[in-house]
Amino acid sequence: MSDEAKSAELRALQEALAAEHAAVYGYGVVGGRIGSARRTEARAAYDAHRARRDALTREVRDLGGQPVAANAAYALPFQVQDPATAVRLAARLEDRVAGVYADLVRAATGARRASAAAALREAAARAVRWSGESVAFPGLAERAAGEGTGAAGTTPSASAPVSP
Repeated sequence: MSDEAKSAELRALQEALAAEHAAVYGYGVVGGRIGSARRTEARAAYDAHRARRDALTREVRDLGGQPVAANAAYALPFQVQDPATAVRLAARLEDRVAGVYADLVRAATGARRASAAAALREAAARAVRWSGESVAFPGLAERAAGEGTGAAGTTPSASAPVSP
């Protein structure tokens, strides 16, 4: 693997890690507002994102990088006041994570690419379960509509440090 390809893969891994940090944070908010009927689903998604975050941390280190740290807080794309907006946030989180994994699929090779594709599929499936809607190419077309927000549909809060 060339240095340029390794660098691109490391950048994509760092972006995926940042997205997972944001998703874990976002699911903390979702869990606080979600109705009891979908609480188990929210917990499963939270656990899945924590596991992916931990795996990505190891992969970044394996490539010789320093894993990007989670921000202290994130500004959500909208207020989450009730179960309906919690569901909407969960769908947005999954859409944004799928987009970041699409970038990682493009940058990675071998087993890492297969793992990124699996993460993309999982995020897309969760997005459909939360929103009830699907798109032809998860992680790609819908990203243009969300420009201006950070990984996983959140942005660091004003008081949170922004990671490089």
